[in-house]
Amino acid sequence: MKYINATKVLPEKLIVEIQKYVQGENLYIPKQETEYRKWGTSSGGRQLLDQRNAAIKNSFISGISIQQLAKDYYLSTETIKKVVYSHKK
Repeated sequence: MKYINATKVLPEKLIVEIQKYVQGENLYIPKQETEYRKWGTSSGGRQLLDQRNAAIKNSFISGISIQQLAKDYYLSTETIKKVVYSHKK
């Protein structure tokens, strides 16, 4: 996160109003909710996890046990259960 001096981007009246609540401190102003992206959408991490989970589900449907899937994917049996019993596609 980069630091921006408020005097360079905010009007004087707004700075005076903000100073009534906080002075000389770092202040985080979050994005509007419409600007948020879901986790992993930019990096592709979400897509990789979705592909992995689909492979786990397919293997389970093919008859591979939860214990074997846990070993194969280096995950706990509880995590494998969450994947194979979830209703997400």
